[in-house]
Amino acid sequence: MLQIDFPIRKECPPGACDCKREQLLEDAAADMAALAVLRLTKEDEKRLIQRIEAAESYEDLQRIGLRLQENLGVALKIAPGENEVRTVMGLQIELSMRPGLCRKTREAIPAAVRRCLKKNPAIIYAILDAHDLFGV
Repeated sequence: MLQIDFPIRKECPPGACDCKREQLLEDAAADMAALAVLRLTKEDEKRLIQRIEAAESYEDLQRIGLRLQENLGVALKIAPGENEVRTVMGLQIELSMRPGLCRKTREAIPAAVRRCLKKNPAIIYAILDAHDLFGV
């Protein structure tokens, strides 16, 4: 078993998650970069969700996505869907799959982004504009 010097997320109930947390912890070859995703405790996740919901611009969301990538190695992708975008549900909001990332977290972060976008429609227009949907 690997010696870990930082608090990690508690395990999910058996059968409730597909995060492969135990397998990651048991892997003797696992390095600290691979284990970084386990640093996202439930309390940290709540703060992250609050921060996402409080974002007031597309740049804020991009910074949050960059910090997720730097600290946890998880990519947040927000892009227009393949079909037309009439509502927030037309956007594709994905969190990259990574061993150790809880299923609930993979669902909670995109949901928080959607709530943020519903409160701030200007961010949706910035996303569309960044993907050249309004370009000529």
